[in-house]
This record gives sequence, C-alpha cells and structure tokens, in this order.
Amino acid sequence: MFALATPLLTSGKAPTALEQILERGYLTLVTRSGATTYYHHGPDAEPAGFEYDLAQAFADWLGVELRVQETQRFSDLFPALNEGQGDLVAANLAVTERRKQQVQFGEAYDHTRSIVVYRRGEQRPRSEADLLNGRLAVIAGSSYNEILKDVQQRQAGLKWTELADVGIESLLSAITEGELDYTLVDENLFLLNAPFFPSVRRGFVVSEETPLAWAFPMQEDDSLRLAAQEFIQQQQAEDSIARLQQRYYDHLEEYNKVETYTYLKQVRRRLPRLRQLFEAAATEMEMDWRLLAAIGYQESHWDPNAVSPTGVRGIMMLTQNTARQLGVTNRTDPHQSIFGGARYFQTMVERLPDGIQGEDRQWFALAAYNVGMGHLEDARVLAQRAGGDPNNWVDVAKALPKLSRKQFYSTTKFGYARGHTAVKYVERIRAYYEILMWMDLREHPLLTVDYPPERLEASR
Repeated sequence: MFALATPLLTSGKAPTALEQILERGYLTLVTRSGATTYYHHGPDAEPAGFEYDLAQAFADWLGVELRVQETQRFSDLFPALNEGQGDLVAANLAVTERRKQQVQFGEAYDHTRSIVVYRRGEQRPRSEADLLNGRLAVIAGSSYNEILKDVQQRQAGLKWTELADVGIESLLSAITEGELDYTLVDENLFLLNAPFFPSVRRGFVVSEETPLAWAFPMQEDDSLRLAAQEFIQQQQAEDSIARLQQRYYDHLEEYNKVETYTYLKQVRRRLPRLRQLFEAAATEMEMDWRLLAAIGYQESHWDPNAVSPTGVRGIMMLTQNTARQLGVTNRTDPHQSIFGGARYFQTMVERLPDGIQGEDRQWFALAAYNVGMGHLEDARVLAQRAGGDPNNWVDVAKALPKLSRKQFYSTTKFGYARGHTAVKYVERIRAYYEILMWMDLREHPLLTVDYPPERLEASR
C-alpha cells in the first residue's frame, strides 16, 4: 500500500497531482477497448484486460477507486490526457521519440516488437521490399506509422493508409476478408488475437524491441508518474507483472491454427443445434453458457455419440458412476449429458475453498473436473511448499505437472496423477471459451444461426 510521505495541503502550497487524486479518492484511466487493454466479457461482467488489471492494482496500491475514460480512436488518447480527461494512459503504448514530444512516459513494464502480418494462402512477405506491392494500412496515431516512415527512408516507393476509426481487430478482419494485404501489429497483440483470426499469419519482424509504458501529461508536476514508477518497480520485484502476463498469455501457448480451423468448423456445424441446451443448463446452474459449451467441445467436439477407450460417453463425456450420481440415464442424450455436465461442474465449483476467487475459481473447477478434487488439492499443497499461492491458478498450474514425478507425488495424499494433462485441459478450454465470447459479443454469424426448437426436442 502506498503511503504519502507528507500530509495533504500543508504549508499553503498548491496540492500536487498525486495529492489531488488521493484527496478526491479516484484515479482516472484513459484507454481504448482492446484485447490487451480493457474489455467486458458480457453486459454484466466485470471489466478485464492486462492494462486494466495493472491499473486497478495501482489504484488499489494508492488506496483510491479506478475510473475509466474510454476513447473511440487511438489518436484521441493523448489529447484526452493532456486536456485533463484522465490521469494516465494505459493502452499497450510503445515508447517512441515522437511520442515523447506529446507525453511523459513512466517505468517500462514490458517490451515488444512489431511484426508484419498477411493472409493465409498468399505469398509470405519476408522483407520490407515485399511491402511495396501490396495494400498496407495501419491505425492512425499509432507507433506503426513511425515505423513505416523509417522504412520509407529505405524503400522510397512505400505507401500505406492511416485509418482513424479502427482497432487492430478491424485490420485483422480486413486481412482475413482479403480487403488488405498487410498490416503491422505488436507481437503480444498478435498472440492474443491469433485464435480469433486463424487466417492471419506472421510475416516478419519490422522493428526492434520497444518498451511499453504508461503515459502521463506533459507538466512539471510528475508526482503521479514517480508514484507509478515506484509501483511498477515493486510489482516487478514481486513478480506480480509476470504473473499477470501468465494469466493473460500462458493459456494461448496451446493455441494451434489447425485446431482452431476444426473448432470453427464445428461452431458452424454442431453448435447451433446445441446452443439452446447449453444456455438452458448454464442458466439453471448460474454459469456462463459459453464456458459450458467450451467444456463440451474439449470433451467430445460436441459429438453426442462420442466414446473414449475408458468408457466415458456423450457430449460431456461422463463416466457411468458420475452419470448415476447425477441421475443421467442416457449419456448419449444431448439434453441429459449437457445438464448433467453442468451440474457436475457446479459441484466442483462449490467444493473449492472460499479463498479461491474470481476467474481462478473457474480454472480450478475445470482442473478438478479433469483430474479430480483430491489431486487438485495435492497440487495446491505442492504450490504452497514451493512458495506459491495455493489459491492462484498460475501457481497451481506450475505445480500440477509435478504429480507425475515420484519425488513429488510420493509426498502427497492421493499420489500419482497426469497433472500436465489437466493444465492443458484448462488452457484449451480457456482458448475455446475466449473465442466464443469474442464471437458472441460481436454477434458473429456463426453464432446467430436459427435452429428449429423441434429439432432440439427430437434429440431428447
């Protein structure tokens, strides 16, 4: 917790920017909606995003509320800041020399590189010269314009379009639809968006590694910037930023383009006839239907007749014993399987310790769904022994693979388990879940196909 060294409004001097924030009780973040910055999973969901979470932690550290001022265009971020609409900008900002003329930057919390991306099936660009013969566009006011101006010094014929009212998702969509040939995107942004745009491929790196940092107004009073610097340094020393990055990025390491194509094909072919069942079961269990559907896909690819070598069956792949406990008499009946799977998942959620909160509770419940509650508890013990937090998914995910190594599982209550499989299970469901959320919030055509209710009834 941050502590102000001197009392507020002392010695008759005008209060500093930091003192004003502490006195009024809130910090205003200027940002823009995006995968790395700030977004909502749904109308009633809490805000999320790497930048938002880090800014929220800063506000908590200061002991104030966090408020958000969202701009419609990237080029509006700095004007909004310098006009007093907010206290800092957090928006995956690369620190560049031109930007330093408009704002002050704080402590770097990460680094990234910009890459050229293109459409699958087209010739891959491998050098700056390859950009001369294609349609190239970037976001107006972004650091990508500065990069291209530098490239233009070497490639005199280079031309591109600056688009003001778009985000990176719009440009990646344009690549997918063949409306553009190339655009530039930071590597971390590409990683987060890749599951949603499997047709977009990586071309080549077009910039050196650049620091990412928060921006503050151009003024002599840098009290807030110095407080933020102390906060970032403390978060780095405590590995809190690394843990936040793991939370947002690590599950994407399992991402596979071929797998995503298969997934989207089944979203089109199989999900429409099952969506109403997932929604009804999720409503009954007070959970997100998109998460329930993601579990169903991971289990069976939404195939009602799926069966494994071990005898588990149906969309939710229930064992005979589990089905019996849940009152499921026909595991291959979609209605019974989905409702049974939802009830079983909810029992996992309810059995977890109260200390496991937020989204972590979902990921723990998924791990328990896969590996069992006993083995999950063993992993929590191993995480604590290693100095981690047994209520934090990132720490427990590191411990779960240890359950397959004798030196560790021999010291646990329930012994050997394929903990690494449980981690992959959770990571894949998280990826499927995020794709469904992304499509649902944008009313993607694949999720808005009408399916006659009588066909659903016929499957019961």
